[in-house]
Amino acid sequence: MAHTLLNDTFLRALQRQPVDHTPVWLMRQAGRYLPEYNATRSRAGSFLGLAKNPDYATEVTLQPIDRFPLDAAILFSDILTIPDAMGLGLDFLQGEGPKFAHPVRSESDVARLAVPDIGATLGYVTDAIRQIRRALTDAQGRQRVPLIGFSGSPWTLACYMVEGEGSSDFRTVKSMLYSRPDLMRRILDVNARAVAAYLNAQIEAGAQAVMIFDTWGGALADGAYQRFSLDYIAQVVAGLRREHDGARVPVIAFTKGGGLWLDEIAASGVDAVGLDWTVNLGWARERVGTRVALQGNLDPTILFAPAATVRAEARAVLDSFGPHPGHVFNLGHGISQFTPLENVAELVDEVHRHSRTIHAAARNAQPSAR
Repeated sequence: MAHTLLNDTFLRALQRQPVDHTPVWLMRQAGRYLPEYNATRSRAGSFLGLAKNPDYATEVTLQPIDRFPLDAAILFSDILTIPDAMGLGLDFLQGEGPKFAHPVRSESDVARLAVPDIGATLGYVTDAIRQIRRALTDAQGRQRVPLIGFSGSPWTLACYMVEGEGSSDFRTVKSMLYSRPDLMRRILDVNARAVAAYLNAQIEAGAQAVMIFDTWGGALADGAYQRFSLDYIAQVVAGLRREHDGARVPVIAFTKGGGLWLDEIAASGVDAVGLDWTVNLGWARERVGTRVALQGNLDPTILFAPAATVRAEARAVLDSFGPHPGHVFNLGHGISQFTPLENVAELVDEVHRHSRTIHAAARNAQPSAR
């Protein structure tokens, strides 16, 4: 493992330490908007063939880092690896997204659920993490940027496990939640223990920060969100080993549509809260103060605008947060596969350029120490 990070800005920001520039990475940054990703996926034969092969996963994880001066790499994988390891029969159908052959619907289905043996079923993920860390590191032990590991949240995993696929209204899973909360709690308890074990295995393999994607938390009503999503995110966070190789491993939680619950998410034990584009970043910073860092939150569709607009909107996000420590720039959700490459380059350049100006001005405004 690397002993020296050439660029530790991302980790410093998560720890709310001063930085020279605001770090930037993009959710789904290794994806179909990159021609090199599409070429690798074609060689792999399928999405699962790509995700389950450490060589391919390493290759695509590094592709956006090689193309853009991003401040972090994120493991290439999928949030549904855990239910796949539980034997639910995951497949990705062309044009339809993920689908499970054995959705969890009945009492007996729920009773059969168990935390998978992470090493036996998900070793391809930890192998990829080790390989990515080596690929990011030169012969002198200097690592280019930190590596992020991740998992879906217990509730988001449950949505796919019960629905059997994506959903527009989550009718099946929410019906179970309200009619048989005992079954839902059993699913979420198993999922929480599995997610904690999975993220700990990623940390042990070399992930230097981890993120919990609660993609469908915003589908829940107030009250239900706290009981059936956030409580289990907090359970995961409490079960994580936060120190590894002499360094703290920060944890980020992202609930799409979760701005209403910002204070409660910030109190869940995480180091940073990811925000979608519906939240005013300046307001969010005032709400959380110095309790947690914030990540976000440019609307991904802005990347389809002219370059000057992309740069102006990036500046607006940075100005909203201000010259304070604790901001990681990101999109408010994953980058679209149709995003123009040149606009990603414009965005990353403007985040670095403008944030350097903001942070330099803040330093110069501080009274000299005597």
